[in-house]
Amino acid sequence: MSRADLLALTPETLVSLANRGLVKRAEKDLAAGSGPEVTVADDGTVRGRFPDGTATALPPGRGLDAAECDCGAPRVCRHRIGLVLAYQRGADTGNPDAAAFVDWSPGDFSDETLAAALGRASLNAARRTRDRGYTARLHHPTPADPSPRAELPTCTVRFPVPHEPGYALTDANDELRGEVVTLAVWAFRAAGAENKGDGVTEVSVGGRAAPAVGDALAGALALADELLLDGVPQAGPVFGGALARVREGLVAGARYWPAGAVAELAEQLGAYAVRGARYEPERVARLLAELHARERAAALDPVGVLGTEEAPETPLRRVRLVALGCRIGGTERDRTAEIYFAHADAGLALVLRKRWDVPEGQSPTGHDLAARRLLGSPLHALATANIVSERTARAADRTVTISRGRVAATGVTPLGTTAWRDLPAPVLLRDTAAHLRTTAGRPPRLIRPRVEAESVHVVEIAAVDAVGYDPATQRLEATAHDPAGNEILVRADHNPLCPAGLDALATALGAGAGEPLRVSGVLGRDHGRTVLEPLAVLTAEGVVVPDLAPGDGDTALTTSVRRTTDPLTHALESALRALAEAAHHGLRHLTPPARTRLTDSATTLRRTGLHTAAHLLDDLTDRLGRDSVDTAIPAWVNAQMHLLTTLELHQEGASPPA
Repeated sequence: MSRADLLALTPETLVSLANRGLVKRAEKDLAAGSGPEVTVADDGTVRGRFPDGTATALPPGRGLDAAECDCGAPRVCRHRIGLVLAYQRGADTGNPDAAAFVDWSPGDFSDETLAAALGRASLNAARRTRDRGYTARLHHPTPADPSPRAELPTCTVRFPVPHEPGYALTDANDELRGEVVTLAVWAFRAAGAENKGDGVTEVSVGGRAAPAVGDALAGALALADELLLDGVPQAGPVFGGALARVREGLVAGARYWPAGAVAELAEQLGAYAVRGARYEPERVARLLAELHARERAAALDPVGVLGTEEAPETPLRRVRLVALGCRIGGTERDRTAEIYFAHADAGLALVLRKRWDVPEGQSPTGHDLAARRLLGSPLHALATANIVSERTARAADRTVTISRGRVAATGVTPLGTTAWRDLPAPVLLRDTAAHLRTTAGRPPRLIRPRVEAESVHVVEIAAVDAVGYDPATQRLEATAHDPAGNEILVRADHNPLCPAGLDALATALGAGAGEPLRVSGVLGRDHGRTVLEPLAVLTAEGVVVPDLAPGDGDTALTTSVRRTTDPLTHALESALRALAEAAHHGLRHLTPPARTRLTDSATTLRRTGLHTAAHLLDDLTDRLGRDSVDTAIPAWVNAQMHLLTTLELHQEGASPPA
């Protein structure tokens, strides 16, 4: 009886199941003649006896962690690995079908099979999560990527061995492994074979029927309406305390996405109170509309719109993270660093945040922060490093926390010049157009999960045609192409906290002559064009992180022709600014100039052919003239939601509604 599951275990899978040191030790023992004597029983159990007398058995239908070994190791040991390698070496691998692509789905596993492989307690824990509801992004097997995987909100599960749940891999820690593997299987089962499409499916699983508005969400909406009526200048500390209590209620009810919007709204009000530069009226308006949009869409998809009810943070097992650069932000009172990492095993990007207070009279640049230490290493080293950690936790929004803990719990080593070349898709992209087609059907940003770094990728650049700087907008742009021939606009705005950033970026992009570059950044579309906003550039000399670059930004850059804004974008953005101004002052306190800007915006929208948007603004101004201004709230929300969605569609190249 041949054990197809053992033959399907590649060296990379064995490393994931154990670690690289154990695999190398087992390979060394086998090469030295210290491998086991292998026998195969009639029921398929593979047994091995090692020269030191250790006996190991690998029963069918069970993973390596559930195998039997006399050495007493609680987890996968070198004997289990050695027996797999010895069996593979002695098996007949001349069968041309041994490595054939298998089109299968983990959804085929029955609950009885899962209970036998993972334990009944794992199914019981998974049922509690399913009752609350959860979401998953499923990658079905393809010849190029034959291992199906499920991206759950706080971890990823991969199935490298067809039809064998015991070998499933996950970055969640061992205590949660059985539960998350079960959740992944149920997600594939919910998707069904008919939904494979282009290889990626998004599903919502479980979730008890919920009322249209929970108490906490109703409270958030009431506060949003109060702020919209009275305006930001009238929101004092009492209002901030009410927001904090509502957020706590949303978190307690596992409504994480509205909770995130409320938290961001509180940050904006705090920034306005101290006259901070971080305050943006347009962002406040967007957050008010988001809360209403999530409430309206909750009945259609309560799990995906309101947020998963899984634990807000999941501890991960030993993980390797590959740094993708960082971005510096802040105000006159603080500085923030967002360090981005590729989690190769999960096939996605994560972000680690750090904030520093700025003493009065100081103004540190990104280069000054580069020497600040995190996890025992300078920021510039961490932003260009491989991190192997046993003390990492991942939140549902894909932010991570990493603690140093005991000695050797977290290791930091330099990236080198080849680190990004081996990243898996979709972290590493060589055909940006193909990837963007897979994201075209996403819901509007207003109701999408609040996931950090969802659009961060490493893009291989085959050629850079031109690099130019527009002094009017303080923006550097480069026209580039990926290996598939798709044109990419690499675009970066000047950051006053990082004065040498554009200089460093221009130099790095110019270093691509003769060999491909790899650029990490936020990938998206703007007016039908593929746009990449870079975080770092990998050249033959190493990784360049523009935000941490030294210098004063005094390099003479080649100027470029300024791009003009098209009439549709201008009309939509002007109308959104008018709505944001109304929300800032409060609908009860609108000045005559603010009312005039709403009327003028409606006229401009109508002239550009956006009649529905114009009608919504007309309805708002009409309600503002009535005795009860409260009736203007839904009119403002309708106009804001419509304009935001229309602008998003237009920027992504779709046809906006008239």
